[in-house]
This record gives sequence, structure tokens and C-alpha cells, in this order.
Amino acid sequence: MTQTTPYAAHVSLRWSDMDAYAHINNVQFLRLLEDARVIAFRDWFDAAGAGDKSLLDEGVLVSRHEIEYRRPLGFRHEPVEIQLWVSRIGGAGFDVAYIVTDPAAADAPGEPPVYAVAETELALYDFAGASPRRMRPEERASLERRLGDRAPFRRRKR
Repeated sequence: MTQTTPYAAHVSLRWSDMDAYAHINNVQFLRLLEDARVIAFRDWFDAAGAGDKSLLDEGVLVSRHEIEYRRPLGFRHEPVEIQLWVSRIGGAGFDVAYIVTDPAAADAPGEPPVYAVAETELALYDFAGASPRRMRPEERASLERRLGDRAPFRRRKR
């Protein structure tokens, strides 16, 4: 599969994200990913003609996370850049892949440092009816425009 151009979400760090080792705690990376998804979904679904309901308002649940930490991320005032794209589309859910990076602090020309690579499995849910739901055609069309390869993990158990 050809890689789509990733969506770039800029997410600010919080002082409270730091742990005793003075870097962003590994659990806080999940919040960073969530913040990036919320930013992206607003553009992917609300502004892209995928219906008059927000996917976040109607219902989407996290069913699985996989994350590979590549290097420590220290606190700073500048936001990190989280590149994200759709890596799988199913009948009632989809996966989102991420790369947490910092284009302003490149190790080498043109190669920004990578702090983490991750993938989240999401299930569509109808909060009003309290039940899982199938994907609508307009949602699928929006996701297909963002479809790319799986997350580029170095090692994967499966």
C-alpha cells in the first residue's frame, strides 16, 4: 500500500506530563495521541462532509493501543508534532497510526527525531443506543482518503 501524506497535529506538553526522570511519562503519550486524534477527527469528519454528526459526539471507543517508545521526550514549551493516518478500515472500526516527532530539533538535516510510534484500534459505537454500530459510507469515504501503511514499528510480536 502507498503511504498517504500524514496529517500533522501539533500537541502541547504539560508540566504535569513529566515524571521523576524529567521526561514525559510513557502513560502521558496516550494522552498526546488522544489529543492528536481529536484534532484530526474534527478535520477528517466534521469538515470533510462525512455527515452532520461528529464521530466523537456519536461514538468511537478505543479497543487497543500499541506503542513503541524510541527515545525520551523532555518537557519543553514548543508542541510536538504527531503525524497520523488511517492504517486499517473495517466494517465497524478502524486503526490510526502515529509518529510522535519534533521537526524543529532534527538530529540530521531532514530527519527529525522520532519519540514514539503507535497504533490505536477504534470501534464505532452508538452512545445513544449503547451498542456497537457499522460504519456509514460517508465515514468510510473520509477514512479512505487518509489510508496508508501500518505503523512503522521496529519489532512487532505478531
